Amino acid sequence: MRELDSATMAAAAVFTDSREAALAESGDVRLAMAEGVIGAGHVRAEIGELLTGTAPGRTADSEITVFESLGMAVEDLAAALGAYRKAARLGAGSWVDF
Repeated sequence: MRELDSATMAAAAVFTDSREAALAESGDVRLAMAEGVIGAGHVRAEIGELLTGTAPGRTADSEITVFESLGMAVEDLAAALGAYRKAARLGAGSWVDF
């Protein structure tokens, strides 16, 4: 499946949660590669590299960036932990045993 056209992918700095997964599963990346407008090296960095500072993020205000999220479980866990901590801090929500 595809959400972005090849021209957008070619013009953008592409970031992802996993290079390997993006090259194998992302329609946006795979179809742009098949059309010859980007190569495998077009993915600039993984999100972990951005967070640790080992790769640069956006380099100019005019730069287009695309985040190709392929839904890694660790991202879901981090979001759930953030929501849980906020709910606990606010005294909101209910504990459910299952």
